[in-house]
Amino acid sequence: MSQGPRSGLAAVSSALLAMSRHLEVRDVLKTIVASARELLDAQYAALGVPDDHGGFAQFVVDGVSDAQWKAIGPLPRQHGILAAMLHEATPERLADVRKDPRFEGWPSAHPDMVDFLGLPIRDGDEVIGALFLANKNCEKPEGGCGFTEEDEELLTILAQHAAIALTNARLYERSRELTIAEERSRLAHELHDAVSQKLFSLRLTAQAAAALVDRDPSRAKGELHQVAVLAAEAADELRAAVVELRPAALDEDGLTATLRTQIQVMDRAHSARVTFAARNFRALPAAQEEAMLRVAQEALHNALRHSGAEHVDVTLDRRGSGAVLRVTDDGSGFEPKAIRRAGRHLGLVSMRDRTSGVGGTLTVESTPGKGTTIEMEVPGG
Repeated sequence: MSQGPRSGLAAVSSALLAMSRHLEVRDVLKTIVASARELLDAQYAALGVPDDHGGFAQFVVDGVSDAQWKAIGPLPRQHGILAAMLHEATPERLADVRKDPRFEGWPSAHPDMVDFLGLPIRDGDEVIGALFLANKNCEKPEGGCGFTEEDEELLTILAQHAAIALTNARLYERSRELTIAEERSRLAHELHDAVSQKLFSLRLTAQAAAALVDRDPSRAKGELHQVAVLAAEAADELRAAVVELRPAALDEDGLTATLRTQIQVMDRAHSARVTFAARNFRALPAAQEEAMLRVAQEALHNALRHSGAEHVDVTLDRRGSGAVLRVTDDGSGFEPKAIRRAGRHLGLVSMRDRTSGVGGTLTVESTPGKGTTIEMEVPGG
């Protein structure tokens, strides 16, 4: 909420910086509204983003309490002055909005508004929103509006930058959706391959058991035991893939909590024991945390699905201003001299690319029959 009027270049700069700090659309909208109300010293401010059905997809207010907003009721429709902002796409500065011929009233719980300033928010030729201010905190000229031409010019600057911030936020959210979609597609492909192989083996083993029931019951019993093992493995693959299809909570929870949650689930879903420990780790730049998460996921995938490991240990340690991720398993390992051949099979090329992309280093140590350790170090920010 606002803290009182401010003026001058410092106030404008502060408002623009506040908008640029956020990437989520809802946060950007709230920051724009609060900044506009504070900058122009108004009692109320609102920002509406239209939908395609004559209403608003989002409508954010500042200066109205949660209780008042709840009492007002459903989001407004695009009519009256609101419609003018969106469809005529021209600024409106009114001494008394209630006397305008386009005014159509408001709900009983709505606060009383008098002087009014509204501006469309444009992205090129498209109107992507409308910004409204009401009740300037000042002495009003007789029959005039408390909002001045200077206020309108200032709000125009704010609206132009609001369009940039809102467009960037939408692009960011869209990029996240695409990233999640790509990740789900990759995992769905893995799921198809892994489960298809298990189910194919399951079917062949069940057929063999059926053929042996009459002539060799003992062997049939062994085949049926193998059916149970394969069915359990297929169920493990399904559970793990379903969990991985959920988008990571990295932005909300941070790397440590996200890794801990995913590893707890993997420990339950697989027969191998999977453990995690974090020591003195502190938050890193977002790109580094995402790279470390992806490398950890790839290394865990290798250990749990290809190495035959009974135990996989993941640690996250602070090192200087950066951090070290270590994934160690007691699986089959491989010959270091064959690292180039094994690289693509084990996703090592992808892990190296992710690591170098954030200025880090990746070390791989492995011995046939004695497991593998993958260590990723990043410098921090």
